[in-house]
Amino acid sequence: MILILSSLLAFYLAWNLGANDVANSMGTSVGSKAVTLKQALIIAGILEFTGAVLFGRNVSETLITGILDPAQFTPQMLIIGMISVLVAAGIWLNVATLFGFPVSSSHATVGAIAGVGSLAFGLDAVNWNAIELISITWIVTPFVSGLIAAMFYSTIKRFILDQPNAIARLQQWIPWISAVLIGIFGVIVFPTIAESIQSAIHLSIQNISLILGVVAISTLSISAFQNLQTVESTIAKFQVVSACFVAFAHGSNDVGNAIAPFAAIVSVLRSGTVQDFEIPIWILVLGGTGIVAGLAVLGGKVISTIGEGIISLQPSGGLCAELATATTILIASRYGLPVSTSHALVGGVVGVGLVQGLKSVRMETIRAIVLTWLVTIPISAIFSGIVFLILRSIFIQ
Repeated sequence: MILILSSLLAFYLAWNLGANDVANSMGTSVGSKAVTLKQALIIAGILEFTGAVLFGRNVSETLITGILDPAQFTPQMLIIGMISVLVAAGIWLNVATLFGFPVSSSHATVGAIAGVGSLAFGLDAVNWNAIELISITWIVTPFVSGLIAAMFYSTIKRFILDQPNAIARLQQWIPWISAVLIGIFGVIVFPTIAESIQSAIHLSIQNISLILGVVAISTLSISAFQNLQTVESTIAKFQVVSACFVAFAHGSNDVGNAIAPFAAIVSVLRSGTVQDFEIPIWILVLGGTGIVAGLAVLGGKVISTIGEGIISLQPSGGLCAELATATTILIASRYGLPVSTSHALVGGVVGVGLVQGLKSVRMETIRAIVLTWLVTIPISAIFSGIVFLILRSIFIQ
């Protein structure tokens, strides 16, 4: 019964992660009309599921052990605690999604874990340095991404969009846009793919990544050269690819927010201890399926907020926002800093809007989004704590 209940709750959390967090990867592409909403749901669904199942195992137990020490829990208390996390994070993401607000699933999960740890063993049981670091990155991430997006968009606007011969200028710039895509997304996505085929062809991960990146972007560049109709329609081809990369990387990285608590429960049920957490393939499939289902059913609202609610996007602006998001995540990963895809993408969209002009940014949407960011960790912590106290009073005498 515990396994069935916790698996349903994990699916529910993954469902809401798909409806909210995953929508970020396709929001700008839909808003800029590079793809339709239906196409975005199909593309993101396939790539998120593939990334989650094939490479989601790389998400380790650090999501749990980095916030609190599971060894302080008895097996029964850890199970109750992780169930509380699944309930609290899932419901908060559900509420945010219904209002169309993009929030961070990692912050919801971290806040829920901190709430359980605080009530189980006191405030000293929580690694508040980790919480502080997350809070700092929450503040810094949108500003960094916004600055990078503004730089990218200013360059494209000055040297391509504002030129009288924009099509000819874009043709000159296609190799450079391709190089940027290879440089940014190649470092983020392709090394993950390369690790799985490295042993078979005896090449370094860097070489495999370069080959994969060159083949993919070269094919796209040839297609763009052959179909130069308008500037924005050509740039839209590159934006679809960048959105695909973001979706794949997101699936391989953030699926842990939904399945890590469940994996801890399964590990305890299997071994009877609170150590040596593992993530078997069937849990990855469960998480990937939940993500796709949530994205398909409820993802449209957050996609609309990201793609249309902040500014009116064209493919050029959408591409710059996605490039800025990927660059910000890459920089943070290089230094081991936890960041939020939601925060980075919203910051990137705002950065593009500021270059277009402050009046183009819908500040009421920004205020609502920032408010949900501010309350995510404390609400998740309080809610998970309440659920934990109720379950503990029922099952632990």
